[in-house]
Amino acid sequence: MAWRKKTKRALTYNLARFFIAFFNIIPRPLAVGIGSMMGYLAYLISHRDRFKAQRNLAAAMGDSLNTKQQKVIVRNMFVNFGKNIADIVRFKRHYDRQISRLVDVEGLEYFDRAYRRGKGVIAVTGHIGNFELLAAFTVKSGYNAAVIGREMYDRRLNELLVGNREAIGIVNIDTKDSPRRILKLLKKGYTLGILIDTDSYRVRSAFVPAFGRLSWTPVGQSIIGLKTGAAFIPIVCVRNGNRYKVIVKPEITIERTNDFDSDVHKMTEKCTASLEAIIREWPDQWIWLHNRWHTRPETPIN
Repeated sequence: MAWRKKTKRALTYNLARFFIAFFNIIPRPLAVGIGSMMGYLAYLISHRDRFKAQRNLAAAMGDSLNTKQQKVIVRNMFVNFGKNIADIVRFKRHYDRQISRLVDVEGLEYFDRAYRRGKGVIAVTGHIGNFELLAAFTVKSGYNAAVIGREMYDRRLNELLVGNREAIGIVNIDTKDSPRRILKLLKKGYTLGILIDTDSYRVRSAFVPAFGRLSWTPVGQSIIGLKTGAAFIPIVCVRNGNRYKVIVKPEITIERTNDFDSDVHKMTEKCTASLEAIIREWPDQWIWLHNRWHTRPETPIN
């Protein structure tokens, strides 16, 4: 019923506001500890989500992991979610003084070289590690950056999320915004963070290989990047113990042809492969809750 949905959303919003305020007044170790416990509790009680995550993990990794290893990865995924949220809600007040000191970087020269060309950068990333922190790190390191994100189901929760981003200088772009806004930012040399690792009917997509299966993958970033001459740089921010590690990979390039659609497909395929390699290295930090293969092609990959 409508009143039940309204009541549930109001409760969720007020709980979110409470935890944001609470996590910002307690010491970080305590906040992260509570986040860890909340993540573990979610793992214990969310039987359906736990099963779904392990099923997707098994489908992706095949025989490379036994059942015990799968369970450990899924459990750690839930725990990492909780820890990451504890830091995300502390960005506004504590990033400069505290969180920034916990970030190590590998391969920043690849990003810096591409950014200095002034034609914009497509930050090829996904729902791995603390992707909200990745955006914060980029801006706080002196780079202009924008992120594309789908509006949340509740307007008030969406305002909390967007406000948290904008407070540290990130430009937020809704998926419903005009592509012209994106083009203008790239022409100004901005970095555009795009999550390319989900199966969605809301955005233009195509089937490319991911974990040995054809996967419905967004192609808008490839279209825009190839048209503007922006650089494609794989970049993630993973949790590394009590610290974070921003990992930047070399620029992804393709040999351009006279077939633009083919070029778009090839770029999307290479970007997806690069992100997959990172996920395989850090499997307990990706969203195995998401069914990457919900949309199925007519013919399977060979």
